[in-house]
Amino acid sequence: MKPIAIKRLLDEELKNDPFITSYDREKEVYRIVDKETKKGITVSLSPLSDKFKKDEKQALDEVLHYIREGVAALTAKVRIKGNESRIFPVIRPTSFTEETADGDRLVTKEHTAESRVYYALDLGKTYVLMSEAHLAEEGVTEKHVEEAALFNLRSLKHTVKTDMVAGNTFYFINTNDGYDASRILNDSLLREMDEKTEGQLTVSIPHQDVLIFGDMRNERGYDVLAQMAFSFYAKGTSPITALPFMYDDGELEPVFILAQRKPKDK
Repeated sequence: MKPIAIKRLLDEELKNDPFITSYDREKEVYRIVDKETKKGITVSLSPLSDKFKKDEKQALDEVLHYIREGVAALTAKVRIKGNESRIFPVIRPTSFTEETADGDRLVTKEHTAESRVYYALDLGKTYVLMSEAHLAEEGVTEKHVEEAALFNLRSLKHTVKTDMVAGNTFYFINTNDGYDASRILNDSLLREMDEKTEGQLTVSIPHQDVLIFGDMRNERGYDVLAQMAFSFYAKGTSPITALPFMYDDGELEPVFILAQRKPKDK
């Protein structure tokens, strides 16, 4: 579906929302602004064409959810003190912005060459990424936010689904709570998975709503891993990276560098 057609669908669905919308034909981007606060988000429509062609209703529902919750997050009042139990880390690609629309620096921490950690205040149906301005307003330090986020992350429940392909075992965490990929920051979880693997442990965060562990026992496993990570990356609404990582002694190393290494013995 062409971007202009997607634009028309969005116009129709959002006509009763308190938004001002505009469309840049040259860049094929759709701008949505809250009428009262004048804050808004921009959605690039050309990357959505294939999704709308495959399943128009599902794609439309996903984009509308993203728009409404995104604008709500921008206009929400951030209260950190007293709400520490609602602070969580989220993973984004390094290409993701490091500033708010108002130019405030977001609170971040380096993760890998492909990913970066941000910190979110969970508002229920959505969350808002915290900026240095938010922390300054309430006299909260970045260390305080990071410690609260990691503590809350470790308290999240999850189930693990297992699949075996070509003699290699894959484990999936997909709770859709918004923090599946964030669980890669849970050191105890990674150590637990490393202890149960017989070969080389790999970790993948193709998009926000999935964390994939792999027990690589033969070279065929790496081919499956690469295809799987790319497939999830292409389908995710909040993609992070199609590059899987190997886990060794608490460190994450890109698979493309080490793909020829044989699985370790345990």
